[in-house]
Amino acid sequence: MSKLVSKRYLLPFILITSLFFMWGFARAILDVLNKHFQEALSISITQSALIQATTYLGYFLMALPAGIIITRYGYRRGVVTGLLLFAIGSLLFIPGESIMSFPVFLGALFVIGCGLAILETAANPYAAELGDKSTAASRLNLAQSFNGLGCILAPAVVGGFLFSNSSNRVAVPYTVMGIVVLTVAFIFSRVRLPEIAPDSREASDDTHEPSGIAATIRHLWSKPKFRLGVMALFCYEIAEISINSLFINYATSDGWMTRETAAAVLSFGALGLFMTARIAGSWVMSRIAARKVLLFCAVMTVAGALAVSLNAGLLSRAGIFACYAFEAIMFPTIFAITITEAGKSVKIASSFLMMTPIGGAVGTLLMGAVADHADISTSFLVPAAAYAMVLLYSLYMNKRLK
Repeated sequence: MSKLVSKRYLLPFILITSLFFMWGFARAILDVLNKHFQEALSISITQSALIQATTYLGYFLMALPAGIIITRYGYRRGVVTGLLLFAIGSLLFIPGESIMSFPVFLGALFVIGCGLAILETAANPYAAELGDKSTAASRLNLAQSFNGLGCILAPAVVGGFLFSNSSNRVAVPYTVMGIVVLTVAFIFSRVRLPEIAPDSREASDDTHEPSGIAATIRHLWSKPKFRLGVMALFCYEIAEISINSLFINYATSDGWMTRETAAAVLSFGALGLFMTARIAGSWVMSRIAARKVLLFCAVMTVAGALAVSLNAGLLSRAGIFACYAFEAIMFPTIFAITITEAGKSVKIASSFLMMTPIGGAVGTLLMGAVADHADISTSFLVPAAAYAMVLLYSLYMNKRLK
């Protein structure tokens, strides 16, 4: 870690990395809620996709305000604001459970999504900046690996609770999470995070940095590599979130697994592989250019998703795990490559990049519709197409950055 993070920034890096774990846990619970609400509230796969759609709508609507908040008030206050919204949304599950109202649950998830948008808008660029620019992709992959740890634990803990005894007490895990988040918010309100000035780093080749939010947005959007990075992240989110959301449905569709087994395999198998691959990716990218690693992984994810869509038994089952293994490095790598285009406008640029999880809402709704009208295997053509767009982006970046 000494090569990635200097001693000066080690404590801030550890504190910020804890946030990666927390939002990984919160987002992974959604994958359990899909199957749980389908049964507890007698809704279809397409209707349950509103769980992701509502949460990531919060990301989309809050991302730009998050960038403005962080620009004006700093990373620490931005983090505390995000944590408070996260906690409020979690505790709203208490009235939701008392009346078992799907719209109330969706409202709570929207508030959580708004809070997570602020956290991610702050933490991703901050982790990338806490060290040398050349190691930003490796550093962000390392921090994101703790996001994977949260993703592993959530389906196992929450899925085990909800599926093992057919419990409808969905408010219990969210209440515990809300209390923990409030505690972390208090800790962050009492510590100081160093604000890193982009102009003290070799961040940009631009000689004309804009002033003002509107001018900054126009400036960023005028850069082709920045626009393509945003689009690539949007496509990645379509694939990653939709596959997570329907993994339990896929695993239980033909009797391959029970709900309890599927939740455990999602945690320790698929998402465990995801976390391991992200850690390995951080090591590999310290030796091989990030853009080359991204290209190889994009090819493998396209192949994996297409294999699942064929409904070819063992080949298809191997394909879904290949998606988890090779998509792992995509988000932090694309983010790190794209944020280098931001110059001094890192915080506003990050807010644009954090609008891209809305792709998860689009992807889950599309996969749900295809699954309801065809079958679950065919629905994997949706992430296959999204991965193909990431492949085109990686081809372009490898050509441009040679």
